[in-house]
Amino acid sequence: MNFTNPLVYGVPCFLALILLEYSYSKSHHNKKLYNLKDLGASLFMGVGSAIIAPLIKTISAIVIFNVVYELFNPEIGGIRTNIMGWESFGYAWYIWIACQLLDDFTYYWFHRQNHMVRFLWAAHIVHHSSNKYNLGTAVRNGWFTLFYKPLFYMWLPAIGFPPAMVIVCLGIESLWQFQLHTQYISKMGFVEQLFNTHTMHQVHHAKNIAYLDKNHGGFLNIFDRIFGTWKQLDETIDIEYGVTHAPNSYNPWIILTHEYKDIWLDTKKSKNWYHKFMYTFGPPGWSHDNSTQTVKQMQLELKKQ
Repeated sequence: MNFTNPLVYGVPCFLALILLEYSYSKSHHNKKLYNLKDLGASLFMGVGSAIIAPLIKTISAIVIFNVVYELFNPEIGGIRTNIMGWESFGYAWYIWIACQLLDDFTYYWFHRQNHMVRFLWAAHIVHHSSNKYNLGTAVRNGWFTLFYKPLFYMWLPAIGFPPAMVIVCLGIESLWQFQLHTQYISKMGFVEQLFNTHTMHQVHHAKNIAYLDKNHGGFLNIFDRIFGTWKQLDETIDIEYGVTHAPNSYNPWIILTHEYKDIWLDTKKSKNWYHKFMYTFGPPGWSHDNSTQTVKQMQLELKKQ
């Protein structure tokens, strides 16, 4: 069974909503919400992702997901059966819900590792590199993330979910993530007990030390609550957006590659191969001489104050 990725319909809506928010901000005394050069860089990142994504998703859907699905779910007597013994999943409504929930669980860990492993952070930092928080920032996506993201989701077709279903659930997740990037929706009461909301995602994009590496969830915030990364927005604190080590450039190439360059320069600081490994695959901010700090180290110091 074939389905159309919902992002195909989402992209025109993204552009329309960005234009609407931009126009609204300029006419309602919030002229600093957007910077045209920053927006231009974000849109360039988004267009690049839109061009590259279909090529990579062809590989992930047709080659990776389908190969994994066929390998772990062979047909036995005309019935597709998982190697663990159960019948592979169909397209019943409750299977769709289960797939979306498991997609959300996978997204949490995929997103969290993008913040925990510096080599992955080098790709993901693109999305956080703007000091603006608006719908334009939502499409500011790193191109290199597309190459490894499917690897986190391989387990879903492996246990029996049809590859087309997984792709659709990934698209739905992306649609939800887009609309979170606005400051015009405040706290939502009881909804915040379960779902990842706009104020929670503002925390995620903040560079205030207390907010760093928080709220990695997709639809739900339950995984952040379970695994200790949930943080509520404190409206009495002035929030600052962006990253602690920003590219300070609107040049798309610099935005895309600056962290990879920094990794390369840092590996030259020591001849010790363990140090080189940690500069590449350890947490961002790790240093062999404590010249820079990880988020955990900064937050521990903050608690001592």
